[in-house]
Amino acid sequence: MRIIDAIHICISPDHHLDRAMAAFSTSSARPYHIIIFGASGFTGQFVVEEVARNASEGPKGSLKWAVAGRNRTKLEKVVEQAAGVLGKPELKSEVDILIADVSDQDSLAAMCKQAVIVLSCVGPYRFFGEPVVRTCVENGAHCIDISGEPQFLESMQLNFHDQAANKGVYIVGSCGFDSIPADMGVIYTRDQFKGTLTSIESFLTASAGPEGGSIHDGTWQSAIYGFADGPKLQSLRKKFGHKPLPVVGAKIKRRGSLFYSKEVQQYAIPFMGSDPSVVKRTQRYLHEELNESPVQYGAYVGVGGVSNIFKLVFAGLMFWFLVKFSFGRNLLVKFPEFFSFGFFSKDGPTRKQLEGSSFRFVFYGEGYTEDQDPTEGKPNAKICTVVKGPEAGYVATPIAMVQAAITMLNESDSLPKTGGVYTPGATFAKTTLVDRLNKHGVQFTVL
Repeated sequence: MRIIDAIHICISPDHHLDRAMAAFSTSSARPYHIIIFGASGFTGQFVVEEVARNASEGPKGSLKWAVAGRNRTKLEKVVEQAAGVLGKPELKSEVDILIADVSDQDSLAAMCKQAVIVLSCVGPYRFFGEPVVRTCVENGAHCIDISGEPQFLESMQLNFHDQAANKGVYIVGSCGFDSIPADMGVIYTRDQFKGTLTSIESFLTASAGPEGGSIHDGTWQSAIYGFADGPKLQSLRKKFGHKPLPVVGAKIKRRGSLFYSKEVQQYAIPFMGSDPSVVKRTQRYLHEELNESPVQYGAYVGVGGVSNIFKLVFAGLMFWFLVKFSFGRNLLVKFPEFFSFGFFSKDGPTRKQLEGSSFRFVFYGEGYTEDQDPTEGKPNAKICTVVKGPEAGYVATPIAMVQAAITMLNESDSLPKTGGVYTPGATFAKTTLVDRLNKHGVQFTVL
């Protein structure tokens, strides 16, 4: 660290000297703002491109960054690919390559010591995520991941929150499509509502272009092992010993497991991903730590017309049956395309498919106007907001992850008062993350 930077930190009125806080600036010992770990994975390659695209948004207009993973040749290829896609040949000589492996503790520690923030792209996180979180906490690096696996996310909170808080390290999970649009969408809706917002239902729809769409099978594997381990999640949650959140206003009605939604004019089912659990954790934090009124949340996804329902029911029943047995899980892992009607594949989507795809979340909120007591009578006001963006898994996810990291680097004083393991909503509620996302094609608007 330059002497002038050290002096600035000492005299800056914004700098919290009363609490431990891992650095948010680079130094000679910690030269990189961002290290992308798992950069040569399917999602990692798109994160590399997104970091390169937005390097000028880092502190003081620059971002010092590197890529890391097990295989130097693959990492070189990813950097070369990004240089070609972005027309930035200089990347090949400017981007440093670090070798690190989740099974080699020393290599992980060496990597974490050099990073302000590690972007962890090593899914399924239930197998590869924990060593990264632990090593970041031990070595003073903040960590952002894009996990959509509630069991992993909540076990990280249970096991590492206190230690991260003591070290001033911020560990922020689910900073991709799971679950920034949903979690920040709820916060955005609440912030736009004049009065006390008490409940929100969200409806997600995704559309593909003429080329169709596909999801890489890493996500499929996460779902397989997540459903197989469902009972463990229940026992994990009991360990927190949480009291139920207070219900303000009318209790939200749960919809059926398949229904026709007037909101999106197609059939819909409850959203199976991590969004509901992430939003609930955020609302708990905002209520317990900041004394804010919690918002109830129901999440649904549109599945289309009748023909899609037959496919869904058939695939769903087969999935539920096979996922209970190890031979069934092996079959599901081996033949993702067959068991998902081509929705998941080992190759993932093509660039053409990515260009033609998009997502749209509509949030329907209700609550009480400022002159109305939320403890009396029915809600008397409504709001509708939309979060929409490009293809969810490999375009919107890198945008969300990289903007989350850039927000942390530039707005550390707006983060929660102490380090810890947090949701995106808890971390970024007081920052300009939504404004940043708006500028990058993930748009939040009031209807």
